[in-house]
Amino acid sequence: MTTWTIVNMERDASTGFVSTVHWTCSDVDGDYSGSTYGSLGLSGELTIPYADLTEEVVIGWVKASLGEETVAATEAAVAAQIADAKEPKVAVGTPW
Repeated sequence: MTTWTIVNMERDASTGFVSTVHWTCSDVDGDYSGSTYGSLGLSGELTIPYADLTEEVVIGWVKASLGEETVAATEAAVAAQIADAKEPKVAVGTPW
C-alpha cells in the first residue's frame, strides 16, 4: 500500500501560515521498496490554525494541489521502482 508522509513544513512564525510542504510517497513489497520526495509551495489563507493541523489534512492539501493525474503518476513511479528492483532490466558485474 502506498504511503504518503509529510516530512517537514515551512511556515511564517508569526502567522503560522504554511508556505511549503515537504513530502514523500513510498511503498514496500517484501524486501523491495520504492519512494519519491517532493516539495510543494502553498498559497492562500490559513483556514486551520497551525497547532490544529494534522498530517492527514496536509496530505490532503498536497494531493489536491498535485491533482489526481500527478498523484496517480507518482504512485505508479513508486510501484515501477519496486517492479524494477524485483526484475532488474540491467545487470552489473563481471563474469569472473
